[in-house]
Amino acid sequence: MRRVCFLLKVRRDRIEEYKERHRAVWPEMRAALRDAGWRNYSLFLRDDGLLVGYLETDDFDKALEAMARTEVNARWQAEMAPFFEDLDGRAPDQGMVPLTEVFHLD
Repeated sequence: MRRVCFLLKVRRDRIEEYKERHRAVWPEMRAALRDAGWRNYSLFLRDDGLLVGYLETDDFDKALEAMARTEVNARWQAEMAPFFEDLDGRAPDQGMVPLTEVFHLD
């Protein structure tokens, strides 16, 4: 099992809408994430738009690839892309670069 933590930046003028969208994540998106091996997936958002994501998976690259093969992920990423800064034309899931874990309390 691998723990993955990543950062993204939500545009300040879209923060409230971003939070609202995540109160109602599509059931088919939730199912696709689970089926692709995303476990214990959480998002945390700071007032300035810093988004911290955390998940557990057996293989992050394979979990990303499994999601990339789903139609629902393509729709979700297209809808979410305008909420983020600094993606340089990439989908939000392509901007999720894992941070290096330096400590974990068992």
